[in-house]
Amino acid sequence: MSRTRLWFHSLLLPEGWADNVRLTLADGRVETITRDAVAEAGDEHHEIGLPGLPNLHSHAFQHGIAGFTEQRGPSEDSFWTWREAMYRFVDRMEPEDVEAIAAQAFLEMLEGGFTRVGEFHYVHHDTRGAAYGDIAELASRIAAAASATGIALTLLPVFYAHAGFGGQPAVPGQRRFINDVDRYGRLIDASRRAVSPLPDAIVGIAPHSLRAATPEEIAAILPLAADGPVHIHIAEQTKEVEDCLAWSGKRPVELLLDRLPVDEHWCLVHATHVTDAEVDGMIARRAVAGLCPITEANLGDGIFPARRFLDKGGRFGVGSDSNVLIDAAEELRLLEYGQRLVLRSRNALASTSTPSTGRRLFDGALAGGGQALGVTSGIAVGASADFISLQADDNALVHRRHDQWLDAWIFSGRHNLVDCVWRAGRKLVTNGRHVQREVIGQRYRQTLARMLQDA
Repeated sequence: MSRTRLWFHSLLLPEGWADNVRLTLADGRVETITRDAVAEAGDEHHEIGLPGLPNLHSHAFQHGIAGFTEQRGPSEDSFWTWREAMYRFVDRMEPEDVEAIAAQAFLEMLEGGFTRVGEFHYVHHDTRGAAYGDIAELASRIAAAASATGIALTLLPVFYAHAGFGGQPAVPGQRRFINDVDRYGRLIDASRRAVSPLPDAIVGIAPHSLRAATPEEIAAILPLAADGPVHIHIAEQTKEVEDCLAWSGKRPVELLLDRLPVDEHWCLVHATHVTDAEVDGMIARRAVAGLCPITEANLGDGIFPARRFLDKGGRFGVGSDSNVLIDAAEELRLLEYGQRLVLRSRNALASTSTPSTGRRLFDGALAGGGQALGVTSGIAVGASADFISLQADDNALVHRRHDQWLDAWIFSGRHNLVDCVWRAGRKLVTNGRHVQREVIGQRYRQTLARMLQDA
């Protein structure tokens, strides 16, 4: 059995910062942790070590239109006009395109500090809307992209059946997403087979939203989760709230909590427009709020009431969603800055017990993101060896220590300060560059050149 020894001047462990720490890695896991260790010959030296962060919500294929939807249309632009542009892009994708774009997105996630991704995967069928011979063909492409890059995968195949509340018929732009309950069951079984070559992949379920799946359909597919993650888009847009009220007399989160057995396995993605009672209900059910600040800002969604949620014990994680920009620190920074703008206050998400804003953001995203993706995050004996190092000699980090490094990385780093990344014990990123950056990047560029040549 081959072993790797790493020595960190400071390493963030579940119980807090520790100095002069040696890790021994074997078979992709942390075998030993020795504190107050003297560096020895053969140890690989690093200054600042952190657990890798979970990215709890991604639509990898949307990375292919990053920057292509920033021109105003003939009327006021919104989430809904952006969605039409996204549908047009979906119409052009072939299976090899899905794989190439996902690989580039996953590579950038690793370079940005994420080591596991929750892929909310909803493009299932061919361009006509017909199932592939292997119903999990595109799930297999996502698994291949995860294998090529080394990122850990929680695959969340999406159940999508309708265009609006009350079971409205799907529109043509959604034809590649649509399944009924029976076919979705076959998709989940096939998706589990598709990810089986990956050593620690997890498959959950993802009813897309209350717009796209009725409460009765969601109840019918819940047994497929088998105690794994359940993710759903909810209350992202004010129009969604208004439409839900018009149909049911209740708001989306209110309806979800009333009609379905939401618990700690659930991740409510966005939950942007919620009342105090709905916030309290999410906390009582121990559900994770899946926040995607960069995408929520890009799409003009709004701002989740994070301070009230956190101060009352709510659990959250962050995701890159549309992948318009992939950067773990930027997600955390924008989460805090949104609260500052709304509340006209500084250090809005810090607390008396954790006065460092960066530390509270990091710890919350680590624990809540892991819960949402079906894993326990953090550096511990027996855990998967998933962690990152920061560039300690960068001006943003010098003359700082421990939690101050997190504050500086998140709030004052002018570029990506991630130096190295290990996933399952493999060193995938060195000096900020993924080991397969050139090969994967070239394939991505060739894919977009072909897909967008007439756009």
